[in-house]
Amino acid sequence: MRTTVGIIGGGPAGLLLARLLHRAGIDSVVLESRDRAYAEGRQRAGVLEQGTVDVLRACGAGERMGRQGLVHHGIELRFDRRAHRVDLSSLTGGRTVMIYAQTEVVKDLIALQLADGGPLFFEARALSVEGADTERPVVRFLRGGREQTLECDYVVGCDGFHGIARNAVPEAVRRTYERGYPYSWLGVLADVPPSCEELTYAHSARGFALHSMRSPTVSRLYLQVPTGEDVAAWPDERIWDELDARLAVDGPWRLERGPITAKSVLPMRSWVIEPMRHGRLLLAGDAAHIVPPAGAKGLNLAVGDVVVLARALAALKETGSTAALDAYSTTCLRRVWRAEHFSYLMTTTLHTEPGQSPFATRLQLAQLDRIASSTAAATELAQNYAGLPFG
Repeated sequence: MRTTVGIIGGGPAGLLLARLLHRAGIDSVVLESRDRAYAEGRQRAGVLEQGTVDVLRACGAGERMGRQGLVHHGIELRFDRRAHRVDLSSLTGGRTVMIYAQTEVVKDLIALQLADGGPLFFEARALSVEGADTERPVVRFLRGGREQTLECDYVVGCDGFHGIARNAVPEAVRRTYERGYPYSWLGVLADVPPSCEELTYAHSARGFALHSMRSPTVSRLYLQVPTGEDVAAWPDERIWDELDARLAVDGPWRLERGPITAKSVLPMRSWVIEPMRHGRLLLAGDAAHIVPPAGAKGLNLAVGDVVVLARALAALKETGSTAALDAYSTTCLRRVWRAEHFSYLMTTTLHTEPGQSPFATRLQLAQLDRIASSTAAATELAQNYAGLPFG
């Protein structure tokens, strides 16, 4: 089998790249190791930056998002029993964020790909990438119990942290940067209308909490828990009580409770591989970088990567110039490290370290108070949260 761009991974990064290439007249093949039902059911992020929304609309994947997504013009910070709204739109010239689950983005992109895109193979597990430093790299994959090969001009690894693509970059040329965190998130879905109009981030002495939503009738909520925590230690009543305590403010606000339909513990790390290209193998999304979720950057960084890459491959096709492609890693890493820094600041400002000193807590509260009282500090947060330009 032969194609111009072989894409390993049928998540949002791989599917969006395939869609952008299709619209640019560049053929591709997507290899997804799981079946369609699994791919469409993976629970992940749900906050889309303005730029991500614009890209999805421009490539034809915005119709259902436009009907079902929730546009937010701000976020709320809670600390010291106070609530402060950061007006994203007024601080960024009108930019917003959209609440629309990654699962729904994937469903939309799969439907488009199967309707008029290139081949999308489910249950096609990539085994190796060979000849990345040649003009004809090959992806070996297993499908239907038979090993097959996909010859490509370029291979793009969109298969996440646990995929095979990043390990195809030789150890001698790759550098990795990592930071672990001594806490995780307990994430829950609840069949109850959201108690907050916008995403609400809470700092408390008991630990961090986040009130989000999936729809007008479904809430998505998170609690900081110790690393390695067993979800069985958190019965529903304990979760609601803890959310109530951490989100509490002085005033009439009330947390609405309802049936919890899903629970999971999400570990947190910051991780980057450099460079994001080796020969004709390029990495995108979680195959190249991971951010802690407090900044809502993971999916949006992946979109930024594939937008830059699609533009570079289109420029190569139209002009024969490899300049943009040669700059791919440098261009993306500039934005990646900005997002890593923002996510790190959001995480370390809002979460309580085990055994945290009163001095460290006062520093966190001082930073949050500065955001609440300084237009400059609020603008910096708003610009990063709503999303920096792609490339």
